[in-house]
Formats: sequence, structure tokens, C-alpha cells
Amino acid sequence: QVQLVESGGGLVQAGGSLRLSCTASGRTFNRYAMGWFRQAPGKEREFVAAINRSGGRTYYADSVTGRFTISRDNARNTVYLQMNSLKPEDTAVYYCAAAAEYYSSQPLQTDRTYDYWGQGTQVTVSS
Repeated sequence: QVQLVESGGGLVQAGGSLRLSCTASGRTFNRYAMGWFRQAPGKEREFVAAINRSGGRTYYADSVTGRFTISRDNARNTVYLQMNSLKPEDTAVYYCAAAAEYYSSQPLQTDRTYDYWGQGTQVTVSS
């Protein structure tokens, strides 16, 4: 069992930055690939970014490429999402998730790949 707790959300003006953190319980953090998803009001949950177990490979949605950076610190059981040049359309609840396994037919960009989810943190970007 893995428990995930997100933090770092808040209200920011367009063009600003935020850094989200997600800390996992337990001693098996480095066995999981990690992802960030978001869900805006009235919309489906969507993939934002993911990182493999070692941190050597990252994946991004087209909408955030060049603005967001995912990273992880396995010694601290924490994954981060640095968000720069924020836009009002980035407003959403952001969730982190942990995946024990992933394959080409079930990649990290798909939410069903993930085994554990956090409760989410609200990010609001004002125009």
C-alpha cells in the first residue's frame, strides 16, 4: 500500500510559477513510476507528466511541454512538478499517482496504468 500526499497548490497570476510536491509513504517509492494528472471543472482527468523509476525518463503532455518539469527525489520519497509560465487553462485539481508496472499497451500517459492516487491539490491561475 502506498499513500500519496500532494502539496504546493494555490492561486497564482498568469505567467507565474508553482511547484507541486507529492510525498509517498513506505520504503518502496523507487519501485514506482510516478505521474501527474489534472482535472478541470466539467472536464475529464488528463495526463500532465510522468517519470520513470530512476528519474531518467520523463513524459509530458503537449500542452505543458516546455513549461512544466517533473522530477523525483527517491531519497525523500517525493516527486515534483515545477510549473512555469502558468496559464488560466492550467487551472485544475492536480493529482499525483504511482504505477508499479507499465507497458507499451498501457503507458504512463494513461490513468488506468496507475495503482495509487493522491487526494489532489487545487491550482488556480488568474488572468
